[in-house]
Amino acid sequence: MKLNVDQFRNWEHKCITLLGMSGVGKTRLANLLMKQNWFHFSGDYRIGTRYLDEAILDNIKQKAMQIPFLRDLLQTDSIYINNNITVYNLQPVSSFLGKLGNPELDGLPLKEFMRRQELHRQAEIAAMMDVPEFIHKAQDIYGYKNFINDAGGSICELDGTEVMRTLNEHTLILYIKASTEDEKILIERARSDPKPLYYREAFLDEQLAVYMMEKDLQYVALIDPDDFVRWIFPKLFYSRIPRYEAIAERYGYTITTDELAQVDSEESFLSLVEQAIARKVQ
Repeated sequence: MKLNVDQFRNWEHKCITLLGMSGVGKTRLANLLMKQNWFHFSGDYRIGTRYLDEAILDNIKQKAMQIPFLRDLLQTDSIYINNNITVYNLQPVSSFLGKLGNPELDGLPLKEFMRRQELHRQAEIAAMMDVPEFIHKAQDIYGYKNFINDAGGSICELDGTEVMRTLNEHTLILYIKASTEDEKILIERARSDPKPLYYREAFLDEQLAVYMMEKDLQYVALIDPDDFVRWIFPKLFYSRIPRYEAIAERYGYTITTDELAQVDSEESFLSLVEQAIARKVQ
């Protein structure tokens, strides 16, 4: 949604989608705005609680069934397993995605890994397409004045979908660009604590072939899952930057992590958005 500064300032029910890599401050900002009558829609939370809930539970149950004590209790309906996903704890979603590689190191076979990647892709599309409905719910049911969509870091990978056009129709799109220093911090964080990630299929195919050749590996089952994540993350990070920038250029506006770090209130956030709009108009 393209607006001038006056149109944004006079927009009665502001609806903003935050884009950017995980760790740039989207959720921190959303949490701050929640205290100022903004509805916080978390894409990852919606994915985990609505679209991947059954798959996540099936994965946990499958693991539990490998333990005789738990298997007997599950088979006799003596216990049940449930998710405890919150906006602040999305570990079940991450655990379901998993990492590629050696099963003895908790890695997944390529076929199963790709199946989960596709399920996540479909879930992310569905969650983002839910945004218009939740904008209405936020206002009509819950009484929130404004709406913030905390989109997942992989949203820029959803090629060939209606997601960005839908979000652009209903929200102002704001890309949070990491500063050079923050880029280094995010990459180092991923190296020290490698987490499961979503990869666009063409990107994964290309990079996996390079990794296998560099490491002189014949089979995916020989991959160290954490080593692969450490190796691929910087490549994934820099491959996403031009994708985010293209989205911001076409549909929205850009702020930096340095600018966002100065935001400590709704007032300062709205002022920053107005600055981003003014920069784009110039």
